[in-house]
Amino acid sequence: MSGTRVSSKIVLGIETSCDETGVGLVRDGELLGDALASSMDEHVRFGGVVPEIAARAHVSALVPCVREAMRKAEAKPRDIGAIAVTVGPGLATALHVGVAVAKAYAAAWDVPLYGVHHLAGHAAADLLEHGALPPRSVVLIVSGGHTSLLSVGDLARDEVVHLSDTIDDAAGEAFDKVARVLGLPYPGGPSIDRAAREGDPAAIAFPRPLTGPRDPELGFSFSGLKTAVARWVERCEADGRTVPVPDVAASFQEAVADVLTAKALLACRRQGVDTLVVVGGVAANSRVRSLAEQRCTDAGITLRVPPMRLCTDNGAMIAAVGDLLVRSGAEPTGLAVSARPSVVLERAQLN
Repeated sequence: MSGTRVSSKIVLGIETSCDETGVGLVRDGELLGDALASSMDEHVRFGGVVPEIAARAHVSALVPCVREAMRKAEAKPRDIGAIAVTVGPGLATALHVGVAVAKAYAAAWDVPLYGVHHLAGHAAADLLEHGALPPRSVVLIVSGGHTSLLSVGDLARDEVVHLSDTIDDAAGEAFDKVARVLGLPYPGGPSIDRAAREGDPAAIAFPRPLTGPRDPELGFSFSGLKTAVARWVERCEADGRTVPVPDVAASFQEAVADVLTAKALLACRRQGVDTLVVVGGVAANSRVRSLAEQRCTDAGITLRVPPMRLCTDNGAMIAAVGDLLVRSGAEPTGLAVSARPSVVLERAQLN
């Protein structure tokens, strides 16, 4: 074959695992257009995501998002070569909407369908900004439902190796719960980040979970840290003192960032890799980003973090996985695929 590169067709990606309806179009590693709709405002009064509300919002938003993403990409149905959709993990009712719509488009446009693991999508989001991953890297996924350290090679071909997963609350879940304790609005991540800017991260010595000599060195646990914050606030109120919300927020945020970045760099050393990728909603946290950058620079490790808009759930990241699968020659998943609300990340493609 000659050296002339044949451009593949566009992959349309659909993400509906939680409360955000995401659609993206990717071709040869390039994001051509995307659209995002969130039902977050509808969940605020409940202090968390209500699955039925999220599913109804996806039903209303998905087709308009597809149209908007295709408008931005100046694409027509004939330009779409494949559909990729989040099959799991996530909220069952929300996933079913995305999978059903993806099947409908795949059947109507007569294109192959690829089922994608949500967490692989987060890892692939960075490729849209920084290009292909090295042969081996460590990926730290930190979000509302997941905190994991992974050893990642070729996302389209290789098995993903779990180095550790949180044994209880994920980091993002702890942010939401601590925000509630402090009377800050949902979602907790952005609220605590804003409050912490006026606080002293060294004001309160909150514990660093699972950092003792007998603890699993790469393990994560944030339930105890969340409880420590709640107990500190209770004691403060019982003493008749005003809770210093900025100091509590900054000290809690520092504890989370300290543990996440320290263990991520340790994983890089243990795996003998020089690239760390930090992805997921909590990767948008300003202190997590800055501390990771500082420590990676000191350790001589390359840090890769997607732009903030690609850290949270979005359709572009799912399209990016689909694009990798298509270019690798992977067999399509097929129209028989169904939603899998609970599934461990072993490979990017879910059959």
